[in-house]
Amino acid sequence: MYSTRFLIAGAVMALAAGSASAQTPPPATAAPAMAPAPVAAPKVVAAGDVVDTLKASGQFTIFLKATDATNLTGFLKANKVETVFAPTDTAFQALPPGELDRLMAQANRAELQKLLIYHMINAAVPSSEFKGAQRQARTMAGLPVELDGGDMLMVNDAMIVQPDVLATNGVIHVISKVLSPATAPAPTAN
Repeated sequence: MYSTRFLIAGAVMALAAGSASAQTPPPATAAPAMAPAPVAAPKVVAAGDVVDTLKASGQFTIFLKATDATNLTGFLKANKVETVFAPTDTAFQALPPGELDRLMAQANRAELQKLLIYHMINAAVPSSEFKGAQRQARTMAGLPVELDGGDMLMVNDAMIVQPDVLATNGVIHVISKVLSPATAPAPTAN
């Protein structure tokens, strides 16, 4: 019986010591490091025609590789007046895994070309034409895009992160997302 009391007393002391140490605040640690603010992409500056401007920026290598693969680079250089909604490399890299590789495959060049010409309008459309309003514009793919000139400039569901880069043969609007002809808005009557 004496040994049982001794064991119970030892257990009580161990519990008391454990609860006392649990109430002791942990040692001070350094504050968690703040994540660095995202670095804004450098502004795109006009450097000749649409193609030369996109090349000079260095932010559109995937778009330009795709235009080369679909024989659209020469068309963009030769076209006298155009608007290009240009997705950055970051926008292309945000596509679902494997989608960019699938689109760039030789067997899918027609689909890639349709996707690219869905980013092009055969006229100059500066943001002043849709600021404060919503309107549609017909793309070279024959499908419309919805231009929203509200507080934040948008084309369909992509933010226009830099509007109105005025190249010698057209207007470039830098966009945050690749547009999909599969989700084109229904054409309006006007």
